[in-house]
Amino acid sequence: MTLNARWTSLALGIAAASGAAACNDKKKPEAVPPPPATTTQAATDVKPKVELPHDLGKMPIPEDNPQTDAKVALGHQLFFDKRLSADGSRSCYSCHLNEDGNGGKEPKAIGALNKQLPRHSPVIWNVGYLGAFYWDGRSASLEDQATAAWAGGNMGVGKDNLDKKAAEIEKISEYKKQFGEVFPKEGVTPATIVKAIAAYERTLVCDDTAYDKYAKGDDSALSQQQKAGLELFLGKGGCTVCHTPPFFSSAFSVKEGVYFNTGLGTKDKKEEDVDVGRQAVTKKDGDWAAFKIPSLRNVAKSAPYFHDGSVASLEEAVRLMAAGGLKNKNLTPVLTDKKLTDEEIKSIVQFLSALDCNKSLEEPKLP
Repeated sequence: MTLNARWTSLALGIAAASGAAACNDKKKPEAVPPPPATTTQAATDVKPKVELPHDLGKMPIPEDNPQTDAKVALGHQLFFDKRLSADGSRSCYSCHLNEDGNGGKEPKAIGALNKQLPRHSPVIWNVGYLGAFYWDGRSASLEDQATAAWAGGNMGVGKDNLDKKAAEIEKISEYKKQFGEVFPKEGVTPATIVKAIAAYERTLVCDDTAYDKYAKGDDSALSQQQKAGLELFLGKGGCTVCHTPPFFSSAFSVKEGVYFNTGLGTKDKKEEDVDVGRQAVTKKDGDWAAFKIPSLRNVAKSAPYFHDGSVASLEEAVRLMAAGGLKNKNLTPVLTDKKLTDEEIKSIVQFLSALDCNKSLEEPKLP
């Protein structure tokens, strides 16, 4: 079995363990050990003698929303168009700016009407490969997610006003022409608007990082310290239990996603004030305050971190996870104190910069 297959199998096992915990929250699942350390000579100058996953594979495309160049171009414009929001102040791009690494700048997102939202905006590179969306996995498709963000606090339009907003977009002659070409039978509707946006989002692929080059055989792609960090990431740090390559998140391996309680958002809070995360979707006690494992691609550029944006620096985030998270009634047993030294923490942080996507979203000309 290849390393990639073993890690995928491990992710599935973790998801099953999490489900078991939800059914019997009095009996915690046994901790899953980290993948074995790779066999190397000197970690700083010898490439790991294992297969390093880098191929993302074929992206799943829904049958009712096939990709076309014209549709992607239309969705690209809509993704950047603030006229879709309730007050003309926000676009989809407003929460995923290039200068913020494609994630959110603020600890918690700011939506239309200057309303603060309850969670941080995540990086959306490779989002088309996911099977569940939002930090709690409540949307089952990119189209559903786009609809929810448009109707909800992000864009502030309201579910009952989507048809009205679509009619406003139809009054823009260039948009009406484009929709007529891309969706000749439907025209401009809430459904076709989100289909176009989702088609564009499926083009946001990050698969050519320094890590990917190294995994393909370019030994010069990583610095000596990054190679040491990779060894720690694979071995002593146990990072791949949650952040499985090539996506660097086991959530991509399971259609429903993988969710863990790491303690973030529980410290110094009354239980009734805690964001319950995945539990709001599943209604299971074992999912209390559990959130989807984010991808680490572009992580060095996308501070702050976690679902509540409560950690300002990447080094602080690595230290927190390596130390076993924050204690609470539902902390995942996967997290344990790895006893990493300061130098080991810094090496892992350096490795994570090798996951920089080195791409940016191009601003289109709007009608």
